[in-house]
Amino acid sequence: MCRLRYRSLLDAAHIIPDRDARGVPAVSNGLALCKIHHAAYDENILGVRPDYVIEVRADILEEIDGPMLKHGLQEMHHLPLVLPPRRADRPDHDLLEERYERFRTEA
Repeated sequence: MCRLRYRSLLDAAHIIPDRDARGVPAVSNGLALCKIHHAAYDENILGVRPDYVIEVRADILEEIDGPMLKHGLQEMHHLPLVLPPRRADRPDHDLLEERYERFRTEA
């Protein structure tokens, strides 16, 4: 998502949470996110549309704070995800759609 290349700072984030029966630990149910974006995704501060575009919650976009908010979250709004070249390694479209609907209703 943020193009961070330090693997030690990346997490495997579930699209459908692992507490859900369908939240399986599979590549298709995951996103590689830095720790900040993982937490923001889990808290519905940001979401990923089924067309692989990032959205940031409206109240976060309006907030004024320091550089981390501006560069770390607000500037992510409407950026496309960087996708793996192999289709099999990409996040599942249907799972993203389901999770995105949850983001929209809770945002």
